[in-house]
Amino acid sequence: MSDIVEEFLKPIRAPDFPCVGAKSALAKGLLKVMTCRDLTSAWNDVAIQAALMEWAWAYRRQTPERDGRGDLRSFAVVFEGPKDMSETAFEDAMWERLQSLADKDAWRGQSFDRSTSGDPQDPKFSVSFGGEAFFVVGLHPHASRPARRFPRPTMVFNVHDQFERLREEGRYERMREAILQRDVALAGDINPMLVRHGEGSAAPQYSGRRVDADWVCPFRDPRA
Repeated sequence: MSDIVEEFLKPIRAPDFPCVGAKSALAKGLLKVMTCRDLTSAWNDVAIQAALMEWAWAYRRQTPERDGRGDLRSFAVVFEGPKDMSETAFEDAMWERLQSLADKDAWRGQSFDRSTSGDPQDPKFSVSFGGEAFFVVGLHPHASRPARRFPRPTMVFNVHDQFERLREEGRYERMREAILQRDVALAGDINPMLVRHGEGSAAPQYSGRRVDADWVCPFRDPRA
């Protein structure tokens, strides 16, 4: 499994990788990686939900003074396969996993983070685990955006609250601009799916696939 982890980290270490937040999390030891079996299977869903729940609880226990809570951190779930999925197939499997994880989180009595919304049509949409809202970034070998093109199907969970803290500190727009410039340098154009939080639902951004305006998110949180 250590080979899979190193395989995942290699693109992030590349000098031209656009996401400076991921680079920062990796450099500071705040990027946790969990390896799992198959994105199209529920085999590891119980373990993933438990890990996300613990990750959320640990985040809330931290303080800026003691733990550097203002630092970006991410939880990446890397699946062994399948490695030959189209963008649509990856998107379908990713939302199946997120639905299963949300159902299990609700079954375990975890509340929804009411600072956001469980409605995929809402501009404040997020998924929630362990009482904490998350934004998810999907990565896989056949992603059309180079920055999303990773060796194996992966879901990266980012705590929503940390981006709110960046806004409060006046750091969010600078980081966003840096990522956009680096992404253009890598891909040749701006990602058409990017929107600022609050200006449109983030759900269409999760998989990395360019979707039409009539796209409907298949996810329904049981607590929404």
